[in-house]
Amino acid sequence: MHRLIVVILAAVDAAIATAVGLAAILAPLTLVWVLVFGGTADWGALWPASATIWQFGHAVPLAVTVPGEYLVATGIDPAVASFTLSLAPLALGAFTAIFAARSGRRASQADAWITGVVTGSVLFTAFALLIALWGGAVVAQVERWQAVLFPALFFAVPALLGAVVTEWSEAAEGGIARVRDRIEDARDGWGDVPALVVRGGAVVVVGLIGLAAVGTAVAVILGGADMIALFQSANVDAFGATAVTLAQLAYLPTVVIWALSFIAGPGFALGAGTSVSPAGTQVGPLPGIPILGAVPESTTPWLLLLALLPVALGVFAGWITRSRLLSAPMAPVTEGEGDLARTAALDGLLTGTYVRVPETGTAEADRTPSDAMAPRLVVTAGIAVVSASVVALLAVLASGSLGPGTLVQVGPAPGPLALAVGLEVAVGAAIVLLAPRRRQSRDADGFAVDPDRAAYVPPLD
Repeated sequence: MHRLIVVILAAVDAAIATAVGLAAILAPLTLVWVLVFGGTADWGALWPASATIWQFGHAVPLAVTVPGEYLVATGIDPAVASFTLSLAPLALGAFTAIFAARSGRRASQADAWITGVVTGSVLFTAFALLIALWGGAVVAQVERWQAVLFPALFFAVPALLGAVVTEWSEAAEGGIARVRDRIEDARDGWGDVPALVVRGGAVVVVGLIGLAAVGTAVAVILGGADMIALFQSANVDAFGATAVTLAQLAYLPTVVIWALSFIAGPGFALGAGTSVSPAGTQVGPLPGIPILGAVPESTTPWLLLLALLPVALGVFAGWITRSRLLSAPMAPVTEGEGDLARTAALDGLLTGTYVRVPETGTAEADRTPSDAMAPRLVVTAGIAVVSASVVALLAVLASGSLGPGTLVQVGPAPGPLALAVGLEVAVGAAIVLLAPRRRQSRDADGFAVDPDRAAYVPPLD
């Protein structure tokens, strides 16, 4: 594909990602404004609010200052009139990241991934700069450099990852393809290690997110009565209830990450000095947000068994990668066995059977390169490190400040969560990857009949 077309498509991707994200905020705000206040929408108020919410959805902290007249009308303590909001509604950032990864993948398939990633990232950064210059609510201020940098990272990093992964798996030529080919040519099973580490880590992370989503759904079902009571206590009308529901949906990915930390064991905080984990729940007064009704008031020690789920995912990832490590070429034979091996291969071509490789009786010739212990150790450690690193990043994004006072600390702690997931996944992966290989059996002619070391050859027509 011509580079100019790639540039145009990347620019369109960046524009769509920005426009759709803003429209998803501006449209419901406009509808609520018209239905509640009537008349024509006040774009002078709606646009700054939408721009600020869009920035907040991309992890840009907000410095909130409550107006004095509102403090007088509501009787709120002036000491809490200023605070920071940094617990982001990650649904907006997740949309940008998914769209950016798709753009990077398409640029790679067009054989111009650098052009596509750079173009899309630069243009999205320019859009973020324009929003930072022309947007901004009065009661919520942002640091301009954060308002530009953080949204840009939400686009640039996934776009780069999408392009690099596609280049590694699909490209036939290019710098990444040459590096891949050189690594895959490594002997003794080392060629498959990078791909297997990434594959195993992806299996664990996707599995953890899936389990967390199921756990969130179960918590919502069990806490449904409390959530309804919180809705009723808010005394909001239908439009207010709709606005609260939409806001909670924007926080759904954040809540799922909280559930992930709960399953792994460390849990999460709902304020300074609080803890919600399988080992116990200690929370103080909470804001009347309906979704918080799903937080269990107490826990049982049986919930500690949830930590076995990451271990099981480690076992599954280890099984997937071990099966790939064992799918190696047939073991080499010595020069004296060449005639015998060629005869076996000819029999396979004629009859459509497994080509059998004779054992030499020496440890060096009896071991397939892909069954070496060192690559398996590296794959085990790599899966644990990748999984721990990704969940630590998710914990950083899903934690922050939700208001003044004790609410300055909400969400999971990245360090304990990464340590817990890394250890649990390492144990599970090691069960499979580091287990000794079963002994091979031989037939009457001294041939190895282990299917892992045999190659099936279809019969000749």
